[in-house]
Amino acid sequence: MLIPRRAAFGGVLALATPAFGQARFPNRSIRFLIPWPPGGSLDALHRRMFDVFQQDHGQSIVIENVAGARGTRAAIQLVQQARPDGYTLAHHHLSIIRHPFLTRQPTWDPVTDFTYIMQVTGFVFGTVVRNDSPWRSWAELMEATRRRPGELTYSTSGIATTNHIAMESLLEREGGSMTHVPFRGSQEGVTALLGRQIHAISDSQTWREQVLAGQFRALSVWTPTRLPDLPDVPTLKDLGYGISVTSPYGIAGPRGMEPEVVDFLHRALRKALLDEQSQRIMRQWDLPDEYLDPQAYLEFARERTAYEREAVARMNLSID
Repeated sequence: MLIPRRAAFGGVLALATPAFGQARFPNRSIRFLIPWPPGGSLDALHRRMFDVFQQDHGQSIVIENVAGARGTRAAIQLVQQARPDGYTLAHHHLSIIRHPFLTRQPTWDPVTDFTYIMQVTGFVFGTVVRNDSPWRSWAELMEATRRRPGELTYSTSGIATTNHIAMESLLEREGGSMTHVPFRGSQEGVTALLGRQIHAISDSQTWREQVLAGQFRALSVWTPTRLPDLPDVPTLKDLGYGISVTSPYGIAGPRGMEPEVVDFLHRALRKALLDEQSQRIMRQWDLPDEYLDPQAYLEFARERTAYEREAVARMNLSID
């Protein structure tokens, strides 16, 4: 049953709160697992959304960063430990859908072992080098990977992540080769490039501050269109590949959550995403609009599962 938590406000009906017996949801803080280190656009957007949620509903959503394992530790907790009561949620991304097809070890069913609440946005990926590097364009870097196969290095936030697979596909198309250096998160790649430990980063836009400050040079961005504050940096479409890579992500919970709780969380978090300051963060980081409601997000997961299964088999990928 649904019990109104607040009266209508400002001409808009407030969200109704699920009530089971005498306990209203939420009546305590909610854990939110992010399988990456703190920082960057994802962190900034979620923190603002959760501030709005607390203002509206009087309970906090507490972020716990659980980095490592190619971004799957949050999913592992949802499947193995979390109760389907709405008090443990997680950042959900494509590597979680892909993971079961990369290993012979038992993991999860990407469609049925999670509750899909809301798709939020996607990552802004790109490839950057140090500003004092010899490569002033994507074409020059690709030429170097052909002349010096395997000598140059690039970082991502993990093996078999979306950006890792995309970069390997681009190198294959160019007939080049680089050595992949996986980290637990994109910020570690920034630190490594600043320290001259790697030659390039192909990852989400934690590198943006260094590009704008003149420390790094962006050679390509993987968004559908060019970024407003980096108008001279070509997209993959500009470079002739005919693709963009944004890797949509969202919010999920453990399998078996009550539909009333899913509906409440979806509407509350959708309102938080549409908050003016949340939208300002979206614009600041040029985050794409990838919003999907619970049913559409589930359908996306179902379709993407079939795609990832085929792609992993075609590319003969494995983490075993």
